[in-house]
Amino acid sequence: MFKYCPSCASERINFNGRNFFCPDCAFTYFHNTAAASGCVIETDGKILLLVRGKEPSIGKLALPGGFVDKGEGVLDGLRREIKEELGWEPVIPPGMPLPEFFRLFASFPNTYLYKNIEYNTCDVFFTISVPGLSKNDFSPDAGEVTDIVFLKPDDIRPEDLSFDSTRRAMEAYGKFSGLPAING
Repeated sequence: MFKYCPSCASERINFNGRNFFCPDCAFTYFHNTAAASGCVIETDGKILLLVRGKEPSIGKLALPGGFVDKGEGVLDGLRREIKEELGWEPVIPPGMPLPEFFRLFASFPNTYLYKNIEYNTCDVFFTISVPGLSKNDFSPDAGEVTDIVFLKPDDIRPEDLSFDSTRRAMEAYGKFSGLPAING
C-alpha cells in the first residue's frame, strides 16, 4: 500500500500483516478491518439479490449492503446502503425497535479487493421480511446495480454469488430461517 513512509518518505517502511511501520521515524499505520453489512430481504418465499454493476465481482449476485461509513452504526450504514443501491426504504412498523425488524443472523470475515488494495472486512448480515415486493418498488443505482432478481433459496447457486461471506451468509440464512439451504 505504501512504497514510501507518508511521514518521512523513507523507503524502509514495512508491513507486518497488522500495521505499516517505519523504522526511521516510528510512523505507524494500522490497516484495520472495515465494517460492512448486508441484508437478506425475503419476500413471499424469495430472496432479493442485486446484480453487481461494478468491480469487484461485476455481474455476480449480491445482497444489498456495503461499507459502514465513519460515524455510522452497522444498522445506520445498512439502511443507507439499501436506500442508495435500491432507491427504496423499508417501512418499519411504528414502535418496532430496529433490532426486531432487522434481525441479525450471521457475521463473517471477508476480503474486498479494490484498486489493488485488499481490505479485510467484518461482514454483518441481517434479514428482513417484506411481503409483496416486486421490481417496480425499486429505483436501483445504475452505477452499482444492473438488475434486481428474486430467487427461491434453493435456486441460488453459490458460484453465482459475489463474495465468500455472501455465500456463507446464504448458507447460514437457510439454517436461521428454516428455508431450504442454497444449492451446493
